Amino acid sequence: MRWSHCLAQLSVCASVLLVPFAVQAAEDDPWENVNRPIFTFNDTVDTYALKPLAQGYQWITPQFVEDGVHNFFRNIGDVGNLANNVLQLKPHAAGVDTARLLVNTTFGVLGVIDVGTKMGLQRNDEDFGQTLGYWGVGSGPYVMLPLLGPSTLRDAPSKYVDSFTEPYRYMNDIGWRNSAMGLDIVDTRASLLSAEKLINGDKYTFIRNAYLQNREFKVKDGKVVDDF
Repeated sequence: MRWSHCLAQLSVCASVLLVPFAVQAAEDDPWENVNRPIFTFNDTVDTYALKPLAQGYQWITPQFVEDGVHNFFRNIGDVGNLANNVLQLKPHAAGVDTARLLVNTTFGVLGVIDVGTKMGLQRNDEDFGQTLGYWGVGSGPYVMLPLLGPSTLRDAPSKYVDSFTEPYRYMNDIGWRNSAMGLDIVDTRASLLSAEKLINGDKYTFIRNAYLQNREFKVKDGKVVDDF
């Protein structure tokens, strides 16, 4: 009886402690009934198509080649980092982005070798969604985009703006453009394979919470207060 009573008390305490998190989840994800089926679709595509491709790519590609491809696409991404750091009026970060682009594109053979990091020029990670957040635009509800994955009402349309800093929009040869985009996607997915072991519990909830916390961390440049 005493053990049952203790269990009951612990259940009540756990319920009380979880109330703020449940309320916060409801506020962040009011469209969960729509988001979950889209997530299921994305997860199915990933399980039977994208993940096997990434695993195969990682299995047949020598590590130094995989690193070179990853560095190449990261170098292209530094163009977007630079543009958004300028929009956020961060001169030092923009200067680092500029230096990285110049050094990696020249001495790093189009970015295949990350010379900038070896020189102490640490890479930034910025996008237009973060720029809007920097200027006070709220994230809005959580949104699961078909094929594109987790996002928010603020970040989703920002992906279109960011596309202007990517080379694919300016490539006229459809074959080369699609091949480059495909390799970029597979490379990105391959880089996430090792992180899958961190997922526990409900996969949808875990990815949603991880995404929202990560976005808040990036928008606030790591200056996040733990309310709990």
